Amino acid sequence: MIELIPAIDIIDGKCVRLTKGDYAQKTIYSDSPADMAKEFEALGFTRLHVVDLDGAKSKHIVNDKVLRDITTATRLVVDFGGGIKTDDDLEKAFDAGARMVTVGSIAVTRPDLFGQWLSKYGPDRMILGADVRNGKISINGWKEDSAEDLQPFLQKYIDLGVKNVLCTEISKDGTLQGPATELYRSVIAAYPTLHLIASGGVSSEEDIDALERAGIPAVVFGKAIYEGRINLQSLIRRGASVVPTF
Repeated sequence: MIELIPAIDIIDGKCVRLTKGDYAQKTIYSDSPADMAKEFEALGFTRLHVVDLDGAKSKHIVNDKVLRDITTATRLVVDFGGGIKTDDDLEKAFDAGARMVTVGSIAVTRPDLFGQWLSKYGPDRMILGADVRNGKISINGWKEDSAEDLQPFLQKYIDLGVKNVLCTEISKDGTLQGPATELYRSVIAAYPTLHLIASGGVSSEEDIDALERAGIPAVVFGKAIYEGRINLQSLIRRGASVVPTF
């Protein structure tokens, strides 16, 4: 069964969603991300994806206190991303209770540093963020497009031991127009043992079913939850949410 991972994005300590990564297109869904996380846990979810959007924009972690509030209030397995640029940022995320971190920009701009983190903490605690726009990897809160093409970028780090990849098609994110299923299908076809986490555009249970049929191991979704597009109880009854092993 596909692994289901709800998402909480944070700006100014609040739970928000953007459209296509545009900070000007922001909708606030809750003043308390910790309360939202408790609701997910009560429904039966075991995983949570948390993004510090202030951190992504500022290039350093900003909302570590909110992360700590979430990990203190719940037993959810939290992966955290946004603004992780230095050893101090990484330690701050782990100290605040993140079980895993999602790192994208540094893997582009400082591959040596990302390689050190991968070696030090191991592939089970590091998720490679591969945010894609027009076929190129985007960085720094999706404000810049790099020269990196998706599959060579993935290959480089899979060769170094990466096992977990969070891939977001930016043009789909927050649009509720359906995920980039063919993109994810092409990635999993090239790397069938990869734990690929699809992200962006999920609008319905049918979208999740399509990803599952395509062989995608996991999916992150947020706006479809907050907009009431998905019956969460129905999803949980399918038994699709699992705790990863370490």
